[in-house]
Amino acid sequence: MHKQGMLRENALKDQTIIVTGGGTGLGRAMGKYFLELGANLVITSRKLPVLEKTKLELEAETGGSVLPVACDVRHYEEVEEVIKTAIDSYGQVNGLVNNAAGNFISPTERLSHRAVSAVIDIVLKGTTNFTLALGKQWIDQQQKGTVLNIVTTYAWTGSGYVVPSACAKAGVLALTRSLAVEWAKYGIRTNAIAPGPFPTEGAWSRLLPGDLQKKFDPAQHVPLGRVGEHQELANIAAYLMSEYSAYVNGEVITIDGGEWLKGAGEFNHLEMVTPQMWDMLESMRKG
Repeated sequence: MHKQGMLRENALKDQTIIVTGGGTGLGRAMGKYFLELGANLVITSRKLPVLEKTKLELEAETGGSVLPVACDVRHYEEVEEVIKTAIDSYGQVNGLVNNAAGNFISPTERLSHRAVSAVIDIVLKGTTNFTLALGKQWIDQQQKGTVLNIVTTYAWTGSGYVVPSACAKAGVLALTRSLAVEWAKYGIRTNAIAPGPFPTEGAWSRLLPGDLQKKFDPAQHVPLGRVGEHQELANIAAYLMSEYSAYVNGEVITIDGGEWLKGAGEFNHLEMVTPQMWDMLESMRKG
């Protein structure tokens, strides 16, 4: 069941949704489901050939309409051009998924200031650019809209070895909650999803090259014992973009199989204790 779509047919009919980083991975998975539910899809990234290939694939798979527009989310003028192109093509934009991201796994002292800036600029500045540009458009036109930001559980816990990403995602989380209050009066809802391990071929091979993927198998840290299916994330994304979630605002939905809770519990590592060892500990306690 978790590999199937959950919303009714045409739940996003006539909606136009922009997905940043929409050419590959989770962005592509969410976009595909939006199309299946009747939406028009605008996908952006810096690599137009990738976007054009994805457009052809998604239109063949779903019969929907996909508009690929090259954009570096760090540059506000390019963001404005995407929105203008989308409106010219479809009349209006109804939703935005801020999915574009960058990350490095590295000891922080090994990173150059340029590497740190690259991640923060894509994740935090890029999200802010798109949200601000589209939000101003909606407010000016007195149009309702929905923003969905992709964050991560270490946005609130922090995490070593991904410090630029943790800083940037924490900023996006604050943006989500702040605008949910400030812009609600305009009919603009702002929510977020915090995914756990949802491996994608490109991102995971860059973060954990070679045998590191096997050595640091993310499923080992998930209480449910598996990684996420892309459709599971797409289901939540579609729900939050739809009118079914009209009373959900400023919320962050975690979908990680319990991973971050396992890491947060001081004694959770005791799952390594065998039944025989527990018997011994119990005998010692009773003694």
